[in-house]
Amino acid sequence: MSTETKNRYIEAVGRRKTATARVRITPATKTSFLINDKAINEYFVTEELQTIAEEAISKGEVKEKFTVTVHVQGGGIHAQAEAVRHGLSRTLVERDEQVKNTLKKLGFLKRDSRQVERKKFGLKKARKAPTWSKR
Repeated sequence: MSTETKNRYIEAVGRRKTATARVRITPATKTSFLINDKAINEYFVTEELQTIAEEAISKGEVKEKFTVTVHVQGGGIHAQAEAVRHGLSRTLVERDEQVKNTLKKLGFLKRDSRQVERKKFGLKKARKAPTWSKR
């Protein structure tokens, strides 16, 4: 590989509910995460959300180190973390086909398309009807 192709980034989009994450990985000497121009521990405050976002690298048994840059928008904070994991998984598969099996078994390559059902007229919520009264 030439140095130009070695240092090129790989980009993929990850989605969950209404959250969308554009993930770029670039080969580096140590792994670092930047999410919306913030460090991962600043953007995802809880430990749980940080592990969800980084799961693709840790459980995917990836030996290389990357600089991960993410632009995420929409949805809630948890959906955003899962969208980052989905996008990161896609970039890792694009980089190396060997990790596809592992990530597929863990369910990281599957897009969770469940959406909130819209509210219908005459109802209080999507399916909840007003209390029926005889008189």
